[in-house]
Amino acid sequence: MADITASMVKELREMTDAGMMECKKALVEAEGDMEKAVDVLRTRGLAAVAKKAGRATNEGTVFTVTNDACTEGAMVELNCETDFVAMNEKFKAYASKIATAALDARAADVDALKAATIEGETVEAVLTDAIHVMGENTQLARVAVVEGDAVSTYIHGGGKIGVLVVFGLEGIEANADAFQTYGRDIAMQVAAASPVAANRDMVDADVVAHEKAIYMAQAAESGKPEAIQEKMATGRLEKFFKENVLTEQQFVKNPDQTVAQYTEEVAKTLGGKIAIVDFKRFVLGGE
Repeated sequence: MADITASMVKELREMTDAGMMECKKALVEAEGDMEKAVDVLRTRGLAAVAKKAGRATNEGTVFTVTNDACTEGAMVELNCETDFVAMNEKFKAYASKIATAALDARAADVDALKAATIEGETVEAVLTDAIHVMGENTQLARVAVVEGDAVSTYIHGGGKIGVLVVFGLEGIEANADAFQTYGRDIAMQVAAASPVAANRDMVDADVVAHEKAIYMAQAAESGKPEAIQEKMATGRLEKFFKENVLTEQQFVKNPDQTVAQYTEEVAKTLGGKIAIVDFKRFVLGGE
C-alpha cells in the first residue's frame, strides 16, 4: 500500500476543503491515488467538484489581443520568476508583442509561436531579449488563437486570468459598442464562474459519465429504490449543468437571469441573433 504523507493529505484538503482526517481516510482507501481520493470524498458528500490543483508558483501575465474588426483574437501566458517583474510595464509590453505575433501567425501551439516573426525577429529572439532586459528567466507557457463572427476578451487581476469568447452573429456588427459591452460581460462571466463548456452539448462525454457515476454512488448510499436513485442522480447532473455550462449559469451581474436569457435580451435589443460558440480561459500558472 502507498505511504500516505502529510503533504498528500494537505494537497487533498486544499483541493476539496474536506477535513484532515477524512482526507487521510480517503487517500488510504484510494491507495494514494489523488483523483480516486477526491471521488471517495465526493461520494461521501464531503466535497463538491474539486478545485484544480492550480497552485503553481509561476509568476507572469496572461495577455489578449484582437484584430480591429473584433473577429479574431489571441491569448498568451508569459511566465517569469517574480511578481515584481510580472507587473513591470516592459514585461507586459513583451507579452503584448508576443500575443500580436500569435494573432498574425495564427499560431497553433507554443513551438509554432516561437518560430513566428514580428518586426523582423522571431518570438524566440523576443523571449531571449526579455530575459536579458528583465534579468529573469522568461518562458512562454501557452497560446490560444480563435476566430468567429465576433471575439471578445477580458483580463482579470492585472493578468492573473485571461479569457477569449467566440460568438456567432446574425444582423449585428462585432465592433458595435452595444455588442462590445455584452461581449465583455460574457468574457467576465467566464473569468468569474469558470464554466466547463459554452453549452451542454460541448461538455466532454467522459466528464458527464464521471459526474453521473459519482451521483449514482451518492444515491446508492441513500438506500432508496433504484428508480428513485436514478432520479436523484439525474437531478444532481442537471444541477451540475446549470452550475458549470456557460449559457445555463446565472449571469453574475444579474443572478435573476441566466446567461442564455441575457444573450437573448441583448440580441433582441440589437435586432439580430447571438450564439456563444466557444471560449478559452487561462489562469496564470494553471494547466
